[in-house]
Amino acid sequence: MVHPAEKLEGEAVVPGDKSISHRALIFGAIADGTSVARNWLDAGVTARMVDCVRALGIDVEVEPTGFGQATLTVHGRGLNGLTAPDQPLFCGGSATTMRMLMGLLATQPFTAVVDGHEGLRRRPMERIAKPLRQMGATIDTTDGHAPLTITGGHLQAIDYTMPVASAQLQTAIILATLGAEGKMTLHQPGPARDHTLRMLRHQGIDIQEEDDGLITFSAAHTELKPLDFTVPGDMSSTAFLMTAALTVPNSTITIQGVNTNYTRTGLLEVLQAMGGPITLRNEQTQAGEPVADLHVSAGPLEGVEVKGEIVVRMIDEFPIFTVAALRAHGTTIVRDAAELRLKESDRIAVVVEEFSKLGAKITPHPDGFAIDGPQQLEGATVRSHRDHRLAMSLAVAGLSAVGPTVIEDAQELNESFPGFVETLQKLGAKIESHE
Repeated sequence: MVHPAEKLEGEAVVPGDKSISHRALIFGAIADGTSVARNWLDAGVTARMVDCVRALGIDVEVEPTGFGQATLTVHGRGLNGLTAPDQPLFCGGSATTMRMLMGLLATQPFTAVVDGHEGLRRRPMERIAKPLRQMGATIDTTDGHAPLTITGGHLQAIDYTMPVASAQLQTAIILATLGAEGKMTLHQPGPARDHTLRMLRHQGIDIQEEDDGLITFSAAHTELKPLDFTVPGDMSSTAFLMTAALTVPNSTITIQGVNTNYTRTGLLEVLQAMGGPITLRNEQTQAGEPVADLHVSAGPLEGVEVKGEIVVRMIDEFPIFTVAALRAHGTTIVRDAAELRLKESDRIAVVVEEFSKLGAKITPHPDGFAIDGPQQLEGATVRSHRDHRLAMSLAVAGLSAVGPTVIEDAQELNESFPGFVETLQKLGAKIESHE
């Protein structure tokens, strides 16, 4: 149960970046030697990847160091050191895990089955399978979805134009190219998260990216250097604390050590454009990734229009952005975000459904939504739809609602941000957990 908050104040640290944590594990597995990643995200979304990598014969150690934080040690065996799993690789609800594994398994001379729970089975996988087949892998889907059967080996690099800007598609193709002959040329229609490129460069791979989104490299039989670094705080997790501080009156908080990679700061830039008092402090670079402390205070917000390339850079943050939009003066319009309907849930539909229970009036569009604000929310009983980002967004909304808010299926709160409730409690929120 979430109660209205009078103010939030203090300092907070969020768990390690989810995207970088996934990559540290999978690129550490195929590196030559032992990799170490501190502040690694120890959560449900990464646990499935750990299970899958272990099933491929890699020794992985996870030493917890705090809420959602751990030191990851991966004893890499090189790209040719993996072994065939003796049972299907289960990805739970993690599309990132499944799509990265598709690229990795395409390089291997054995057959593997990859599956997930019901929600993941609804996610499209043909977009990833198509270029991997062109490279020479055999991939059988279930009407374009999981479960998947993958047989790899003997790949040829391709010249490929991506239909959408997608870091998961980009990473799957690049992973496959690590075991392919020839030169890869990848055309991106817009900016996508570049964590894969940064990490591979850190591991000694010469991979080039042009201003127009063209990515090229030749990596046949290249050895990857082991990793040794600290994972910066996850911007997607930071988004919940940022928005909470902006929308709960009299709040001032500092979130330390956050990843401020340009491909991840879409929401940050939009909130600043709305007038949100957010400043970056102590800016530095860690393992090729920009990092900073974020200082956030409550303040009036103005409605904005969100469309075009910035949508890709905040695609995971639209549920929590809804909370800010409902508090903003004027009209907020979101366009070009049809991808939201293909997430853990149809995020446009469930955002409208659940926020309406709190009294919100949101007009859905096929590729977005519109909100006239400000709107005062009323506490109510809502559902998470097994979507962790929706669950956390509803919790933040409850902090500035009138009366208590009850979230059913609240176990999803810790899926990607372990310690979410405890972090808000430390900042002054009154949240009661009931098992």
